[in-house]
Amino acid sequence: MRTNNALRFVTSTKARVEFAPWGKHWWLSQPGLTDTKQLTLVRVRMRPGAGHQFHYHPAREEIIYILDGVAEQWVGREKRRLKAGEIAFIPKNVVHAIHNPSKRPMTFLAILSPSRAKGPFLIDCYNDEPWRSLREPFAYREVDSRTGHAKRR
Repeated sequence: MRTNNALRFVTSTKARVEFAPWGKHWWLSQPGLTDTKQLTLVRVRMRPGAGHQFHYHPAREEIIYILDGVAEQWVGREKRRLKAGEIAFIPKNVVHAIHNPSKRPMTFLAILSPSRAKGPFLIDCYNDEPWRSLREPFAYREVDSRTGHAKRR
């Protein structure tokens, strides 16, 4: 059953835009935006040299699909370089990270399922071993998720 404000078509003006230290996110399907029960979809534009720290999703599996650019993708302790048209599948509870090693922006889709689950969406573990030794954590300033501007300390 469709809720009153749930979208069936999500245009660029209807996507939920959010900024993270590593880049811009366009949430295209998530609870509260669409009537999804199984799929969350986010498009991410990652700036050169940036990356999402090691983390895992306790109740969700994920597919990363590279749209353009080059990604350094970790799944567990295995690292691969992915280019446009290639994916990484990440089972639930498996630590993973993505990094843009190039001098150009990289764009990817992250598809997660289910869209609703008990507990946290993700758990960061980049300061824990062995992840910290596999790749030094990125040092980021906090950004305002609505504007992308650095927060003052």
